[in-house]
Amino acid sequence: MERTLSIIKPDGVARGLIGKVVERIESSDFRIVAMKMLHMTKAQAEGFYAVHKERPFFGSLMDFMTSGAVVVMILEAEDVIAGYRKLMGATNYKEAEEGTIRADFATDIEKNVVHGSDSSESAAFEIGYFFNSFEIVG
Repeated sequence: MERTLSIIKPDGVARGLIGKVVERIESSDFRIVAMKMLHMTKAQAEGFYAVHKERPFFGSLMDFMTSGAVVVMILEAEDVIAGYRKLMGATNYKEAEEGTIRADFATDIEKNVVHGSDSSESAAFEIGYFFNSFEIVG
């Protein structure tokens, strides 16, 4: 079994898409083993996205990710990292396959509703960033 982190971003939460995203996750046979809602501070967002610190979009990403509540989840399944990335669709929602979360719900390349880990290394860091072992079921 593999685990990955999923975030429903502030645009998805504000637009009432939590249930729709969770339904797609569960319909894809990904098991949710931890979930919580939080509002990231600037320091928390900067720590989470530190890998992008030198990128030109870092400031707007910090503003966006601290603009409202997010829902963070740990998903578990065989090959869940690749499987969830396929379910999310391309980062640029205009390039996302039909039927993916981003193709169906995103409104902007940044406001693309969801985040998912891109590798087992990033999944380990991201899961540990938001959850401790007592918060994970299973």
